[in-house]
Amino acid sequence: MTLDTNPSATLAAFAAGLQFDAIPAPVLRRTEDLFLDWYASALAGKGARPVEAIEAYARSMGPDSGRAEVLISRRTTSPHFAAMVNAAASHFAEQDDVHNGSVFHPAAVVFPVALAIAQDIGASGREFLAAVVAGYEVGIRVGEFLGRSHYRIFHTTATAGTLAAAAAAGRLLKLDAATMLHAFGSAGTQAAGLWEFLRDAADSKQLHTAHAASSGLASAYLARSGFTGARQILEGAQGMASGMSSDADPARLTDRLGQRWATAETSFKYHASCRHTHPSADALLTLMQTHGVEADDIESVTTQVHQGAIDVLGRVTVPATVHQAKFSMGTVLALAAEYGFAGLNEFEAHYLAPRVAALRDRVTMQLDAEVDQAYPQRWIGKVTVTTRDGRSLSARVDEPKGDPGNTLTRAEIEDKAQRLAAYGKGATPAEVQALIARVWAVAEAPRMDRWLEARA
Repeated sequence: MTLDTNPSATLAAFAAGLQFDAIPAPVLRRTEDLFLDWYASALAGKGARPVEAIEAYARSMGPDSGRAEVLISRRTTSPHFAAMVNAAASHFAEQDDVHNGSVFHPAAVVFPVALAIAQDIGASGREFLAAVVAGYEVGIRVGEFLGRSHYRIFHTTATAGTLAAAAAAGRLLKLDAATMLHAFGSAGTQAAGLWEFLRDAADSKQLHTAHAASSGLASAYLARSGFTGARQILEGAQGMASGMSSDADPARLTDRLGQRWATAETSFKYHASCRHTHPSADALLTLMQTHGVEADDIESVTTQVHQGAIDVLGRVTVPATVHQAKFSMGTVLALAAEYGFAGLNEFEAHYLAPRVAALRDRVTMQLDAEVDQAYPQRWIGKVTVTTRDGRSLSARVDEPKGDPGNTLTRAEIEDKAQRLAAYGKGATPAEVQALIARVWAVAEAPRMDRWLEARA
């Protein structure tokens, strides 16, 4: 079989051959925005028990020196273990980015790998950005290919993310198309991650990104050494789609490669919660502002949602942890109603507060045909509120805050970065300000050296 006869190979060839100069300037600027957003999300993971557990494991297993930076501890180690820890850290606060159509969080698996390898080999900022875009474009298309049926059981960031990580790693290692395809094969056969953890408030979500990043990275290095992988790992008769999807569409793997830049379609997260809650939270806030409704005026809330929201959020009734609360539609809407924002500090301080819990229990999700049909390309938010004085009020949003058509400005991204770093105490305000300046100039960096000074 020649390299141009299957979608997996076409996608691998694209990732291997992507050049910085072929990427449009607006896509590069968006990639810089996403880099800052990811970096700050990783800093927010400092001190989180699941993240620190993975850091302790990496510290015990990995070298105690190297060129790749572990952001939460500021130590250095091998690319493998730096990528593992940074991936776990950046997915903890539920503030990392998301691509709607693939229901995939690219940053948490692409940036950790690209930064670790770029630091290790001394790659330039231009090479780093090209690798990141390669990872985003591959991962998003794999997520779209696997479809809605996949997401019902599998955490797409863990599965498609393994391929995304391999693409970013392979691009930095300058794999040719044939070798990149082998990296994809090894990455795909390791792809895993199940939603069952939500039922138990387990720590698996951090393991999902840690595993995807480190396995994708290992797949690229192994391929460079001659290790072979399945050449149709995605669409083959016993490949990922066969085992993990009932509605896979191979055409999505090669959708307008080099013309449609899926990286630029990626959304930022405004609320510090599962993205499935954001459309409803924004719709509720719109309703409250439009009609002058206060939290005390609300008798009940019905939010009209897509099936994916019910599949993921329906497992959580009374959250046992702050992290599980971020997957509780009732908790998110109650926090938004009480505080105007479901942010990091609001969750930390109030997720089980009596007033929040009381409103949480009066929130109902209801499948809506229009919302479900539009998903995942569009995430529409609809809510209906019954007030204590008997009124029935409704509102909707068609683009939640952070979506490409309602995106965050650079000033808003900078403000978010400061809040994230402060939450995890991962960096001082002055350090974040210096970090921001470096990110906006990353394309001119001759080498991707360490970004934060070591602490005693």
